[in-house]
Amino acid sequence: MHDSAQAVQSRVATLRFEQGRLALIDQRLLPQAFEYRYCDSAQSVAEAIRNMVVRGAPAIGCAAAYGVALEAQRQSGQPREAFQRALGVGFELLAASRPTAVNLGWALQRMRQKLTALSELPNDAIAAGLLTEAQAIQLEDLALNRRMGALGAKLVPDGARILTHCNAGALATAGHGTALGVIRSAVEAGKRVSVLADETRPWLQGARLTAWELLADGIPTTLIADVSAGYLMSRGEIDLVIVGADRVAANGDTANKIGTYSVAVLASRHHIPFYVACPLSTIDLALHDGSGIPIEERAAEEVTGYRGVHWAPEGVQVRNPSFDVTPAELITALITERGIVRPVTDAGIRGLFHAAY
Repeated sequence: MHDSAQAVQSRVATLRFEQGRLALIDQRLLPQAFEYRYCDSAQSVAEAIRNMVVRGAPAIGCAAAYGVALEAQRQSGQPREAFQRALGVGFELLAASRPTAVNLGWALQRMRQKLTALSELPNDAIAAGLLTEAQAIQLEDLALNRRMGALGAKLVPDGARILTHCNAGALATAGHGTALGVIRSAVEAGKRVSVLADETRPWLQGARLTAWELLADGIPTTLIADVSAGYLMSRGEIDLVIVGADRVAANGDTANKIGTYSVAVLASRHHIPFYVACPLSTIDLALHDGSGIPIEERAAEEVTGYRGVHWAPEGVQVRNPSFDVTPAELITALITERGIVRPVTDAGIRGLFHAAY
């Protein structure tokens, strides 16, 4: 499948299960081309996650859940011992695909629990049950994004000029989005907003993905270089910042796409609200603070060039951390499906897990 990206906007689904395979939008190709990649095993899903075909913490979690289901489906004809061994390998491959996004581990743990609950059933019944669980994870993600968006929209004043960094939209989730979900919900509530999207080096998720999503929704969007944010803040041209998250520690320290910390520091300097939108599945209560969050370092080639074009000299040393950690003290509020935490504290975050829907 290969089309003009704009022509297929109404059919966008970040991931979908069809005819026994998982279809993933290849986000490396947007916005120039719209193409689905098809996965039929845990290994192929793990490769898609590792190679950035699919990205965004919630979407990675959904994809990993389907990876387990696909492997169970693929191996269901094997003797029980071989079936269990293959699933164990599948879990390991998926767990190792990307280290920072906690939704990956959360989804795999949920699939392990489901596997344990189904362990007395025949292989084909286990495979069917795991597929049902993966589909439930996807549907739940969409529903909680909607809830999060409605809550977060209350923080957005009419006429707001919003800065966002990276892509935390429908492409990063099962749909609607986290940070962009708040923006979409504000628009649905009748508020007039405009968005400034950081380009987000080195993968350009803001330029390629966020701008594409928002333009398709008819939301006024201006693309800026990452280094422009401070200047525009100093001129009073940004009213608030909303970003997503890949992992949030128990105290509120937040890992998100590299460059987020810089934006948070600038927002603090200019007294601009800095909001983080994330589902509870992104919160890692096992980590006391952000110092324990693993930060993925990716290939040098992502910094020295892009899509076959090289601009850096051969042999130059490169650092390419994919994420950074923003301290909780720089975050104005945490927006979740169960409520808003403001100020961001350990007690406030832990209270979310006991709150009723």
